[in-house]
Amino acid sequence: MSEKLLSIRMHASLDGRHLSGAERLVTQPAAVEEQLLGMLQRALCHPRGRADRISLQVDEIPGAERVAGRLLDLSEAPVASWQQGRRQARQLLTEAGVSRQAADRSLAALANGAAPDGSSMRGAMLVDARSGARLEPDRARGIRVSRMDLTPAARTRLRQLLAAHGLDNPHVIEALILASKVISAPGMVAELCWSDDPDYQAGYVASAAAGYRRITLLKPAGEERGGRAFFVRPGVAKLADLIRYLERTPFLIDRIGTISRELQR
Repeated sequence: MSEKLLSIRMHASLDGRHLSGAERLVTQPAAVEEQLLGMLQRALCHPRGRADRISLQVDEIPGAERVAGRLLDLSEAPVASWQQGRRQARQLLTEAGVSRQAADRSLAALANGAAPDGSSMRGAMLVDARSGARLEPDRARGIRVSRMDLTPAARTRLRQLLAAHGLDNPHVIEALILASKVISAPGMVAELCWSDDPDYQAGYVASAAAGYRRITLLKPAGEERGGRAFFVRPGVAKLADLIRYLERTPFLIDRIGTISRELQR
């Protein structure tokens, strides 16, 4: 794995608040322009408004730094309401090893806006899976997972599998990639997420044992508050190393998991 990678990242904001983000890892310099144009279009056409500040960044990463990964298996937990969805999320978290207290505290934080001003955080909460205590150094910024992608062959195969289940969309693809990196981190127990996009009500719980469990409804329609919570094993050593892995280590997925829909519980 000596081939160099190019990390392409976009961050967009509106009125000083996070609006949108995207990133890719590519090996061909010719692909950079296409990716940048796509990210720019995304920032300018977001459901929550047109970005007034857009940052685009391209960095070269030595291939030796990358970690090869496998995509989590995806299954779906259909629910009739967002209230039922949150009960489902709580159950999935406790089955993964998160305490009821930690699950409830994190669900409430995301619902009420986990940032100090009551808005969505720019990144994720880092939560002790037993006590529910928040561990991220900056409660406004949170943990910003970065530098992850699929190989071209893996992306093509994933889209084929998702299309067969009516799930081939950027929300699912990007969340599945991110969750796969998060769960691969040493000391990670589970992840909880629902989007801050007001038009997207689905979310998920991810863990090593259960994979990526998509929940069809996790928030009311039109709600802009959302985010992520990463649950870590109590007393995890070297928290700074864990954060560095999530934010800096290139994670390139070359193996695809299984996709199944309408999982009944």
